[in-house]
Amino acid sequence: MLPHPPPAIALAGALLLDFLLADPWSWYHPVQAMGAAIALGKRLILQICPQPRQQQWGGAVLTGLLLLGSYAFAATSIWLATRWHPWAGVVTHVVLLASCLGAKSLRLAALSLLPPLQQQDLPTARHLLSRYVGRDTEALDEAEICRAAIETVAENTPDGATAPLFYAAIGGAPLAFAYKALSTLDSMVGYRREPYTHLGRVPARLEDAATWLPCRLTAIALALWSREPWQYLRRCASDACQDPSPNSGWSEAAFAWLLGVQLGGENLYGGVKVLKPRLGKPNCSPTPTAVQESVTWLRKVMLCWLGGISLLYAIACAARRGIEGFS
Repeated sequence: MLPHPPPAIALAGALLLDFLLADPWSWYHPVQAMGAAIALGKRLILQICPQPRQQQWGGAVLTGLLLLGSYAFAATSIWLATRWHPWAGVVTHVVLLASCLGAKSLRLAALSLLPPLQQQDLPTARHLLSRYVGRDTEALDEAEICRAAIETVAENTPDGATAPLFYAAIGGAPLAFAYKALSTLDSMVGYRREPYTHLGRVPARLEDAATWLPCRLTAIALALWSREPWQYLRRCASDACQDPSPNSGWSEAAFAWLLGVQLGGENLYGGVKVLKPRLGKPNCSPTPTAVQESVTWLRKVMLCWLGGISLLYAIACAARRGIEGFS
């Protein structure tokens, strides 16, 4: 029997599948099912829970049901496939895990901006960028487009790439699937503005907590590529504490310092000005070259994580054999 592939093999297979296929637009993706369930749940909560306290409890119940349902779906799918054939279970495990990864899609989104930027076609670049970011893009110049692209790569590297790997290493595809559900829920309702102020409080805080360690491990992985890792991490920590988010400040500062650019500043959301702390090297505007380099660092981080998890798994296997031999 081979009910579950070794973590390193499952992760390598999922990364390869994500690299080859990304998230094809024409295929139905599990996140779409999660999104449909979240949309139904939030609509019901807002209709039957008029009070803030009720909405907060409703958000907590929605979070619990979504996580349990996602975990159960992945675990049951793997179990049923394994009952049919062990290798079917392995394939199902890898496919479900690959669906939790967004590294290739994130890379393609950033790289799609480079051709119009190189041709000085800012309207096309703004239009493409508007597909991936929530900020207003109509008046952005080249530097601001590049900043938005790099911030998107940096902010989504933990929750779209490394955090799913982290939870897959701990609990396989089912746990990674549950984390993906939590991340999707946070992206849909985890806002401080109405009507999600109370409904989204629990999922937002839980997602912050779930991403806290993977985010910092991502910064550590990037530090390994810097010339002065300790000084690099000190700069990241100094910048990150200025950001109200417990995680995005770390990931954006990590990319900013490694790329030698400054991120943050003024953004417009629906015409409303929002100021974010400035992170990274002062007075160094992002360029298309920096956008290209950001996706290169994303790929290196993923390979670094795969190597680290494989090494830990090999050490654990060797230790277990040693204990069994000793006993």
